[in-house]
Amino acid sequence: MDPAEKPAECPARGKCPVFLAVSSGTVRYAPSGLGPALGGNLGEQPSDTDSQPHPDEGHPPPLEAVPVPWKSVGPYKNHRESLGGLPETPAGEEAQGEEGPAATQLDVSRLRSSSMEIREKGSEFLKEELHKAQKELKLKDEECERLSKVREQLEQELEELTASLFEEAHRMVRDANMKQAASEKQLKEARGKVDTTLFAEFQAWRESPTLDKTSPFLERVYREDVGPCLDFTMQELSALVRAAVEDNTLTIEPVASQTLPTVKVAAVDCGHTKTCALSGLACACRHRIRLGDSESHYYISPSSRARITAVCNFFTYIRYIQQGLVRQDAEPMFWEITRLRKEMSLAKLGFFPHEA
Repeated sequence: MDPAEKPAECPARGKCPVFLAVSSGTVRYAPSGLGPALGGNLGEQPSDTDSQPHPDEGHPPPLEAVPVPWKSVGPYKNHRESLGGLPETPAGEEAQGEEGPAATQLDVSRLRSSSMEIREKGSEFLKEELHKAQKELKLKDEECERLSKVREQLEQELEELTASLFEEAHRMVRDANMKQAASEKQLKEARGKVDTTLFAEFQAWRESPTLDKTSPFLERVYREDVGPCLDFTMQELSALVRAAVEDNTLTIEPVASQTLPTVKVAAVDCGHTKTCALSGLACACRHRIRLGDSESHYYISPSSRARITAVCNFFTYIRYIQQGLVRQDAEPMFWEITRLRKEMSLAKLGFFPHEA
């Protein structure tokens, strides 16, 4: 054959099914003399449709179909490529191609199992967190409910207290108004009965209040009320009691009923503890008096105590007026002094409360 000439091509090139199978990689062509070599490596001998027959044989070698796994061993352009352009496939790459899918499936199964395990653990963690959150929410709801009940109870108690306070305040205001109205009515009725002379004397004393007995007002009260109220049988002790009342140094003390010790009186001999030191009458003496800083005590009867107390109340009130502690008009002051003079008169006559 002339090397310059092109080799003859198969007239069925492009249509022959064998050619198509070989070119697509489904069937590989190899001479029968090389069959044992194909067992070790099928892809090392390139296919050549233009190879010459073996000089020892008179016929060309037959075609043998070699089954291979369906896998593309290399890129190909189209079915019209020459057989000499088929890529060579090493035996190692083919073995890797066979082991690749199994390894890939193993990796995929491992990934799936790992993903499922992570998903299960994440689900359990989320369930635990959800349970904790629900438990905390339940506790908070219970606490809110308890606080709500406490608030409702406090609001109810506050409303009741407010209502009771308003009712009490209204009642006090109503009573005060009624008392004020009654006092004003009595004052209007009594204005026509007031001794103008006594009231004039009181107003003159009120302009410059003093405890001096030279004042016409106090001179009258001493003469008509204080003197007769403190005039007891024991004259010497009566004078001492009167001076102590005026000086505000007299003390009245209750005496325990089970122990009434005998006291030796310097001014008046009482005889025994059940004898009044002022009247000299035998009676149950539940009080005793002490004059100034003296250590001597004098037991007195309830009647004597009532008379001394009435006089002390009068002097206490006029001292308050003198010190400016009584802030009233002249008429209310005058009527209070008249009431105190009435108590002295009643005590002098023997009318006194039973607790005295």
